[in-house]
Amino acid sequence: MAVNPYDRAAGEAVFAAVDLGATSGRVMTGRVGPGTLELTEAHRFANTPVRLPDGLHWDVLALYQGVLDGLRAAGRGGPVVSIGIDTWAVDYGLLDADGALLGVPFHYRDSRNNGMARRLPDGCGPAELYAVSGLQHLPFNTVFQLLAHRATAQWEAARTLLLMPDLLVHWLTGSVGAEITNASTTGLFDARAGDWSDALIGRLGLARSLFPPLREPGDPAGTLLAHVAGATGLPAGTPVTTVASHDTASAVVAVPATEPDFAYVSCGTWSLAGLELDSPVLSEESRAANFTNERGVDGTVRYLRNIMGMWLLEECRRVWDREGPPLGLAGLLGEAAEAEPFAAVIDPDDEAFLTPGDMPSRIDARLLRTGQQPPAGRGGYVRCVLESLALAHRRTLRRAAELAGRAPARIHLVGGGSRNELLCQWTADASGLPVTAGPAEATALGNILLQARAHGLVGDLAGVRRLVARTQELRHYEPRGDRRDWDRAEARLTGKSPARKGST
Repeated sequence: MAVNPYDRAAGEAVFAAVDLGATSGRVMTGRVGPGTLELTEAHRFANTPVRLPDGLHWDVLALYQGVLDGLRAAGRGGPVVSIGIDTWAVDYGLLDADGALLGVPFHYRDSRNNGMARRLPDGCGPAELYAVSGLQHLPFNTVFQLLAHRATAQWEAARTLLLMPDLLVHWLTGSVGAEITNASTTGLFDARAGDWSDALIGRLGLARSLFPPLREPGDPAGTLLAHVAGATGLPAGTPVTTVASHDTASAVVAVPATEPDFAYVSCGTWSLAGLELDSPVLSEESRAANFTNERGVDGTVRYLRNIMGMWLLEECRRVWDREGPPLGLAGLLGEAAEAEPFAAVIDPDDEAFLTPGDMPSRIDARLLRTGQQPPAGRGGYVRCVLESLALAHRRTLRRAAELAGRAPARIHLVGGGSRNELLCQWTADASGLPVTAGPAEATALGNILLQARAHGLVGDLAGVRRLVARTQELRHYEPRGDRRDWDRAEARLTGKSPARKGST
């Protein structure tokens, strides 16, 4: 069996991260060693959903081909010690008794999920689900998708359920397993026990045999199959290492925190805003506030809320790009900076914004319903979206701190949104907390660092984060201005009077 060597003289090794997001995929390589953390993009490809007669699907075969092409590109740069895969959460593929994929995996934004929460059987109401899984109620949670899928012929033939990263690992290695950080997003995971909930699975009428054994980040997941090695040019013995396969979990690994109490926002298509805890918060108050308790590495809990993130802006841009020459993000941000402050605000989590379509028109409709005037130009829409996201970050992190009994001293904003200076500054201004922005490629870095840790090149989680803080470009934003302006904007959404002067 061929094994890729370490550069033992330098104490370094190169790892490949397959990082699939909701709109694009990429394969990155990372060189890790004492004081070294260097990231290089090997290959990037589009992730474009496909609408078929039965609904909206992921083009999983195109994604898989993109992964193979990316691994081939990664291998051209030299020996790759191992491969790790992370993707978004909740979506899955079903395998038959022969291990073949049944149909094309559905997209979480597909309308089949509508109303499924109302079809929960007795004993599995929202309170009962939360008491076990601690999962935020979202209409596309895996548990609701499965209720929709049970009415199909595919379901009768299904023998194994694999979440998206586990499906790709299966195709690369032939192995079957369920990585724990992604399993925790299904609504079928026991947040206290750290395992599949046999009780919930049984009450929902699902077969326990559908759900594979769990894997922890750092566990070996197998080695490349011979035909995969041939397609990628990598040695057949190249290992695939289990990482935090939920992209947010990998991103939180790479938060460059050096303080014990911190808040984070992983900002991309979604904004995931929350805290890192040692144990879940499963109170009725937490359920009513719609916070989720997802598994992190080393037994930690990602206590957070999903916020509709840069999706709002990207959908606006899609409409504007069809109407005329694209202005580009830098041009739009320039116009937003000149637009009137707090002219209009929205709740980013309004379900009207969930599906693809004409986002500016939907924003107009929501503004008119709340007695606000739609923006006059593109800059106004961008400012509306970014100020609304900053308010949502503030609102979410304050409530998380209250429910968890924590007092974060800093917000770490990672992911693609960390490049958006307006969003970073306005998050600091709204919250009254300093914001450290970066790294932008937190997910890929977390993926790579967990592989490096499994191979003995880095230490504990705190050491991983110190390495990120020492080696990556970060920007710092201090709060400025009068937070009462933000309070007044918030009051338009909540209908509550803004806090008096001196309040926090």
